[in-house]
Amino acid sequence: MADANRKRWWLAAGVVMLALTGYFSARLLGDDRRLFLPNATSHGHYQIELACDACHTPFSGVKQEACNQCHGEELAAVNDTHPRKKFDDPRNADRLTVLDARYCVTCHVEHQPERTRAMGVTQPDDFCFHCHADVATERPSHRNLAFDSCASAGCHNFHDNTALYEDFLAKHLHEPKLLAKPRVATRDLRPWIKAVSTKAYSHALTRAEADAPAPVVAKHLEEWAGTAHARSGVNCRECHSPVQPNGMRASWQDKPGATVCASCHEREQQGFQSGRHGMRLAQKLSPMRPELARQPMKADAHGRELSCTSCHGAHAFNTHRAAVDACLECHDDTHSRAYLDSAHARLWRAEIEGHGAAGSGVSCATCHLPRETLRDGDLKGVRVQHNQNANLRPNEKMIRAVCMSCHGLGFSIDALADPSLIARNFSGTPARHIESLDLAAARLKLPRKPKP
Repeated sequence: MADANRKRWWLAAGVVMLALTGYFSARLLGDDRRLFLPNATSHGHYQIELACDACHTPFSGVKQEACNQCHGEELAAVNDTHPRKKFDDPRNADRLTVLDARYCVTCHVEHQPERTRAMGVTQPDDFCFHCHADVATERPSHRNLAFDSCASAGCHNFHDNTALYEDFLAKHLHEPKLLAKPRVATRDLRPWIKAVSTKAYSHALTRAEADAPAPVVAKHLEEWAGTAHARSGVNCRECHSPVQPNGMRASWQDKPGATVCASCHEREQQGFQSGRHGMRLAQKLSPMRPELARQPMKADAHGRELSCTSCHGAHAFNTHRAAVDACLECHDDTHSRAYLDSAHARLWRAEIEGHGAAGSGVSCATCHLPRETLRDGDLKGVRVQHNQNANLRPNEKMIRAVCMSCHGLGFSIDALADPSLIARNFSGTPARHIESLDLAAARLKLPRKPKP
């Protein structure tokens, strides 16, 4: 009985201590819970580090479903050579004893900056070795390679190896550095806009047809009249006084929120909230501000809250501005500063000024918000991926979606493996050659073993 009473006393004391800790931390820190972080958070998650319950449960650690909620769609979109089902296979049970790859936290652990790699995530150096220790026997070309070099730039990626598969390398062995007709796909939202809007594309609207209540700022009308919204029949009230589920229009809002944009651009909003610019909003935190970033940002950009209109503007929705100027108003890293003097920028200016062919220009958004050909039921079109982090971790993911629109595979691999060239915004040529294509070519000369 005494032991039972003692346990109850300690339990009650623990509850009181937790309550007092919560009370005083709330009084002293307000909503700032950074004091309780065990260590620095990785570059990928630091923005949402105060939304602890987004990843953690109180007593059972990190939720696997939390990883899947944010990254599941991305992993499903790639041809993953290490899917969970491979490790659920009983034939691989022995491997799980040394590396349980069914769970993200086996390799990716937060709050351990000493294990965080350049890619921004924690990752063991020897995780490939556990299953591929005998790779040199099968591939003599790998005999002298270090065990921790598998994921070096231009080589292998655990999840997304689509640009580095041997068969893919073999198809693109002898491509030139620059393709004969370098072009970026032209975006086309019309199929989706027609599907979600009953008024879209009825006819182009003029300033005289604007249905905003008086008085209206003339500049706003002028900007709106020159947009795709006006050309496609989307009037002022469609955004400022949208139709509600009950069929009635909402009262006029001077500054509509992002939910209004999402009524027609839901996929774009999902991408935005999955990336660095909008991920805080997805966790119900305050909007991202440039001064919170770990990348260098311009001092005069501090205080801005990132939303759809931060880049596109509130009425003009100028995609040309959003593609370059909006980026450079905030970003102040070496790569961004070097853009304006790069060959890519010269191509962009030529296209904007009408001297270059459509799709020949290369803006910041060309690479970091790439165009994707998407299908949704019977709908098909080219849309912009607004998750600017989707093709950066690792940057080889950029090869198929971006680089190969203009460049050969070999040059693309070499360029993305050269940190100095990246810092110069690709002004110049790669400093060294990555042997991925050479190894594939040499292997093609060997007789193929029949598959078991």
